[in-house]
Amino acid sequence: MIIRAYAAGEPKAKLAPFEYESRPLGPHDVAIAISHCGICHSDIHLWNNDWGLSQYPLVPGHEIAGTVIDLGHMVRGLDVGSRVGVGWQCGACLECEWCASGHDNLCPNGAATCVGNYGGYADAIVVDSRYAFLLSDRLTSASAAPLMCGGITVYSPLRQLNVQPHMKVGVVGIGGLGHLALQFARAFGCEVTAFSSSPDKQSDARHFGAHHFVNSTDPKDLGVAAGSQDVLIVTANVELDWLACINVLRPMGHLCFVGAVPKPVSIPAMALIVGNKSVSGSPIGSRQAIRDMLEFAARHNIVARTELMPMSQVNEALAKVAANQARYRVVLQN
Repeated sequence: MIIRAYAAGEPKAKLAPFEYESRPLGPHDVAIAISHCGICHSDIHLWNNDWGLSQYPLVPGHEIAGTVIDLGHMVRGLDVGSRVGVGWQCGACLECEWCASGHDNLCPNGAATCVGNYGGYADAIVVDSRYAFLLSDRLTSASAAPLMCGGITVYSPLRQLNVQPHMKVGVVGIGGLGHLALQFARAFGCEVTAFSSSPDKQSDARHFGAHHFVNSTDPKDLGVAAGSQDVLIVTANVELDWLACINVLRPMGHLCFVGAVPKPVSIPAMALIVGNKSVSGSPIGSRQAIRDMLEFAARHNIVARTELMPMSQVNEALAKVAANQARYRVVLQN
């Protein structure tokens, strides 16, 4: 099958039309006609080769929604015409200790949708069907696409940290990830606080579920918020005052990074020892976590606020995301 896509020939180069022949369908594979693909900030990092792992020509895109158009003979649970989503991960060995324990997202042999593979800025894609997830009729494709990476990225730490309804959860950075984190935390029943350097986002943050809003660049606001949060999820990908973030936590509080902060994070040990506080990072989630997240989102009407742009305007869309002008997720549409 010939797939028409948009690819960058080198780091930071404009994406241009690109065609390639997909691999033959394996027994577990599905071919998907892509209707929508969200632009994640990880796509910007890959486009720029910030992480040193991009391969060119590069077809970015890993927040995919579309329809199954062909399938291998061992595919189960999907049919031609099934509407599915695909996220960052498109395969794993399904045999190692991590896969066997339900943590296939940590598989050392996991495959990424647009690292070493051609991604979703295209009219179609072929992936392992076990990483193509049925989408509920209660979720539109445009909104479901960003859930496949952005949604699971912020849902996973809430589950991993055993967040309970009585807890207080803060979200740092109200962008593509943050606006979803606010919705999930509110749906978990938590008291939710948005921390943002953009005061003009206060109204939106409250609409997404925040009970409180803190200007993260205002020392007075941060001082008032000190000792108030059980969990602080950092979705921002910029340098912040990490000691101030630690001070916002309650005793036994947890600071969790889901945004790819570019510089090393420096936190004095005593800031953690006093109060028994901890710091961690969280990637995406397992296959089961993704299924749970999609069902939870459908049940609680958690949707990405999207700006739809034609796939043909991919360069304009990337520039908008790179300039942090998206409100709140740009989604390419075929």
